[in-house]
Amino acid sequence: MKRLLALILISVALWAAGFVWFVMDARTPPPVAPVCDGIVVLTGGQSRIDASVSLLKGGYGQLLLISGVGPHVTLHHLSKVGQEPLPESLSARITLGRRAVSTIGNAHETADWAHTHELHKLLIVTAGYHMRRALLEISRTDPDLTLIPYPVVPPALDSPLSRPTIWLLLREYSKFLGAELSFLTGLPDGTDGLSQH
Repeated sequence: MKRLLALILISVALWAAGFVWFVMDARTPPPVAPVCDGIVVLTGGQSRIDASVSLLKGGYGQLLLISGVGPHVTLHHLSKVGQEPLPESLSARITLGRRAVSTIGNAHETADWAHTHELHKLLIVTAGYHMRRALLEISRTDPDLTLIPYPVVPPALDSPLSRPTIWLLLREYSKFLGAELSFLTGLPDGTDGLSQH
């Protein structure tokens, strides 16, 4: 009984320490981005789109994939950098990925897009709390890709954490642990997370 209790306490302590690390990691601002073959942004917030378009404009990638776009959303709706329409020369280098409906779907959409355009080094743009899971799923889908994280810190993480933000981080931490468990046990993902339309 004592061994069981000790094991539970150790597990709880490890879980709590992992969550503290996860929160600190999620609040880390992005580093200076290196130049890559392509840029991939996973939808979920306007700040992610703005950051990815700015990176494309800055020459940090040749092409940009916006993964997980709704069926009726256009590039005009998504691109609001400077509140000016994107020039045709820039918008022609942007692909709207409409098949992904989950992070696993983002991974498959990213791998397919990179293979189609013969890209090998990708700058991945998503929220800091989503980055670890996104990298894990993409690298599992295509281990040959070199992935460079460019985390975006949402406004909610810049200020003292509120209760809704803590719940969000707890959910994302749980999803990350679930993805890690799947990675360690080698459970197959198939093409779950992709729309059939």
